[in-house]
Amino acid sequence: MTRVVITGMGVISANAHGLKDFEKALREGRSGLRHQPQLAELGFTCQVAGVPQGADELALTYFSDESRMAMNSGMIYAGIAGLDCWRDAGFEVPGAREDRIDWDTGAIVGTGVGGVDTLAGLVIPRVNAGKVRRIGSTSVEQTMSSAVSANLGGLLALGGQVTTNSSACTTGTEAIVMAYWHLAAGRGRRMIAGGAEGSSLYSWAGFDAMRVLSKGWNDEPERASRPMSASASGFVPGSGAGLLMLETLDSALERDARIYAEVLGGAVNSGGQRGGGSIVAPNPEGVARCIRAALAEAALSPDAIDVINGHLTATMADSIEVGNWARVLGREPSAFPWINSTKSLIGHGLGAAGGLECVASVLQLAHGFVHGSANCEDLHPALEPYADRIPHVARESDAQVLAKASFGFGDVNGCVLFRKWADA
Repeated sequence: MTRVVITGMGVISANAHGLKDFEKALREGRSGLRHQPQLAELGFTCQVAGVPQGADELALTYFSDESRMAMNSGMIYAGIAGLDCWRDAGFEVPGAREDRIDWDTGAIVGTGVGGVDTLAGLVIPRVNAGKVRRIGSTSVEQTMSSAVSANLGGLLALGGQVTTNSSACTTGTEAIVMAYWHLAAGRGRRMIAGGAEGSSLYSWAGFDAMRVLSKGWNDEPERASRPMSASASGFVPGSGAGLLMLETLDSALERDARIYAEVLGGAVNSGGQRGGGSIVAPNPEGVARCIRAALAEAALSPDAIDVINGHLTATMADSIEVGNWARVLGREPSAFPWINSTKSLIGHGLGAAGGLECVASVLQLAHGFVHGSANCEDLHPALEPYADRIPHVARESDAQVLAKASFGFGDVNGCVLFRKWADA
């Protein structure tokens, strides 16, 4: 199979925009979680969320007036991260009037709920009021799930496969695995991949109604996301976008590109909503099979993993997740990989989560550190044996292999393995 590497990244998250500031935020343990007055006014139990700051102002410098008219928050986040990723990989953004198409590059940009904010805030009220003609000519492109990839494909004149996947909280990681498979099979030279999710109270409302969002921390928003903590009370909703440029090694070497890391392998599967799995919970056997399949594709032994960037959402599933890893890897707590949760700092980005966390993962490998997990000083009792492997503050690291896993509603799983590039 063709070797695949990471040559560019772009990120806009609740605690940072851009790779330099995102890495700084991870190293400092800087939280991006804030109290959201609108959620309080509407009676949400969880009134904390992770929302990128200054995105509308950034959009003024990234997109034309005409383009912005047809973009909702998810599209804006995907566009900003995508353009940053493109430039970081060493390419110039084509002009809107240029006819040149990049036939060698495509994109898989996933999202969880698509244009729900446009549907709920614009389309549904006007349709119900009998004002169909006032919906506007851009409503379709804002509400279709593939808006996040289609918009980016137009901005960058991409001529390869341009598509959107959606697998709940596994979406971003799945997109990266799919892009890796596409390139490894020789079907292209480059793919931008990851996830994007808009800031929408309409999508967060359903989770609040399910009572799976954080409770009791509205007055202390930075402490609300508590993965692996005994006092975890649910996840904090987040938003943003994290995108990576996957490229064949031959292509990267031909153009003397800077390489962050190599993608060694990946896997996606489902637990069938049996054997303890359900629409909201993973079947442990499905999780185990997914991790083993990723290891097998990468030709790695369980001892090779140095760091796990977990899914770890701050629900009751956190201790089960770590237990699943322990069983698959067959390693005692003292020999367990470092394990951390990026969600402790930015919340749960839903369809964007895997993309955001893969950017965090590759930054950690490439630049030799493991970021801390916030708010888990009171570890869940089942995780006490792993206390020495759960950093609370950033530490320097010579890790070579990192495993990133995501698990989503529908009992779906994804795992991707990255290796530090020797010359990074």
